[in-house]
Amino acid sequence: MSAPEGFNLDRLGRWGEEQEFKVEAERTIAYAEATNDPIAAHLDGTYAPPVFAVVPVTAMMADATLAVVPDDLMMRLLHGEHDFRLHRPIEPGELLTVRAKPIGVTGKQSGVVVTTLVETRSDRGDLVNEQYFVGFFRGGEFDGTVGDSSPEHGFPEVPRPRPPDFVAVQQFDEDQTFRYAEPAGDPMPIHLDDDFARAMGLPGIIIHGLCTIAFISHALLTTVSPDDPSRLKRLAVRLSKPALPKETITTSVWRHGEHYAFETAGDEKPGKYVITDGRAEFA
Repeated sequence: MSAPEGFNLDRLGRWGEEQEFKVEAERTIAYAEATNDPIAAHLDGTYAPPVFAVVPVTAMMADATLAVVPDDLMMRLLHGEHDFRLHRPIEPGELLTVRAKPIGVTGKQSGVVVTTLVETRSDRGDLVNEQYFVGFFRGGEFDGTVGDSSPEHGFPEVPRPRPPDFVAVQQFDEDQTFRYAEPAGDPMPIHLDDDFARAMGLPGIIIHGLCTIAFISHALLTTVSPDDPSRLKRLAVRLSKPALPKETITTSVWRHGEHYAFETAGDEKPGKYVITDGRAEFA
């Protein structure tokens, strides 16, 4: 099909330039501390936390996603979904090679969805992880679908009719976003400047979406596999609404065959979910 005005569909399916990232123990530990991670193997620098996988690829992931859309949509990007495929944990001391490519564009009633695939390989020669990033551009217009979508991670059977197998309650600190921004490499002002966030139509500073996902990751790990975080092989979520500093989040988890389904509610009011369609898989 011909591309709508301003969309660069020729960029779909094409890997961008590879980049290298040296993993330093100080940074993986700082990331664990910035996300209130209680897992011993993360705090002592044995492994990077699972969501640290996004740190080496953040800028590249955003660039690949933005390369597809018209200039006037670039400031409307929201983090819609994220799917981590974790072949093994990242380990301090290794040199990673990362690359990204946009793989699909879909028009929705309220905007445009762009899906980007990211790969991380080690100097050991193995594929460490793959990530599907789904960016949502509010107000964009695009007719139909071109390319591929992120793999499905919702469950066909809604788990909520039965009580969850376990529930995790966590609270963000007042300074969470300021502690998270540096080790994550994400200084976006909606997370650090209250006036700017309100000017963008937000209630004030919001928690980084990936910080929220990091909280969920160790909520799952502390129950399912606290002594071996390397067992986590997939973590996929849909980000429904931003969480706020000092907010309490409650994650309900259902065992679903060999997988875990979960959703995370904020404390604003019942039915206000921060995370939906959550899926975790353990070896």
